[in-house]
Amino acid sequence: MVNYIIDHLKELESEAIFVIREIASQFENPALLFSGGKDSIILTHLAKKAFYPAKIPFPLIHIDTGHNFPETIKFRDDLVNGLGVNLIVGLVQESIDKGLVKEETGVDASRNSLQIATLLETLEVNKIDGAMGGARRDEEKARAKERFFSHRDEFGQWDPKNQRPELWNLFNGRKNYGEHFRIFPISNWTEMDVWEYIKLEKIELPSLYFSHQRECIIRDNIILANSNFIQLKDNEEVKKLTVRFRTCGDMPITGAVESKANNIDDIIKEVATTRTTERGGRADDKRAETAMEDRKKQGYF
Repeated sequence: MVNYIIDHLKELESEAIFVIREIASQFENPALLFSGGKDSIILTHLAKKAFYPAKIPFPLIHIDTGHNFPETIKFRDDLVNGLGVNLIVGLVQESIDKGLVKEETGVDASRNSLQIATLLETLEVNKIDGAMGGARRDEEKARAKERFFSHRDEFGQWDPKNQRPELWNLFNGRKNYGEHFRIFPISNWTEMDVWEYIKLEKIELPSLYFSHQRECIIRDNIILANSNFIQLKDNEEVKKLTVRFRTCGDMPITGAVESKANNIDDIIKEVATTRTTERGGRADDKRAETAMEDRKKQGYF
């Protein structure tokens, strides 16, 4: 790897570690939101570096919709056990059972928006005042509006027009009782930065990110993994395709790409030449032009 790429990655790493340490110093009860995707895995890796040789001093929180890829859950459990950190799991099914949210029905049903209530309840019950996540500004236009320290009101809601300035990396974590912050230490990273850093640091990932054969269906030009969580439409058929996933979400909404990239170098070449955005295959983002921003205003990650 050429020196200027390494220097660039080390600058991003230093910035992220600085933010993570700021979180630990400014907040009484922070946590790391862990989805099992590559960005949250990198964030966990950075948190480990930030406090080494001590253990990560805050828990990981995973909001389990019940529609996860099995590979994601196994990777999550193996990683947590290896690090010896506390894992808090919020279950969307429990929110449904308690009547906090209502299960969607129909062939396009999703639990993606339902996890907002589960997330907010999990943060409240565990008194989390600073929840960090692996979101990046280049992922989606709504996320490009975020600051590093993103204030949430007492209802967990986000106002994109009322955010605090962050001049010279001065972060203001002051809040009133009941409010909290979402913090994004890798905001300035791109998808390419992520993959270059994974290569540099030899970070392990779930097998979903690498080319493999899988039973899939094609719905609205999106390749979805076939599963018990998907109800087939009359004109749909299951096909075995060679695919990989660029993002890691629920099975019914996370689109795959046909790919033969089965190693990091091939993925980097693929990312460098693609014209499709990273979240271009996420069915939940296609429900409305402002789908992501609407969810974020309600308390979505």
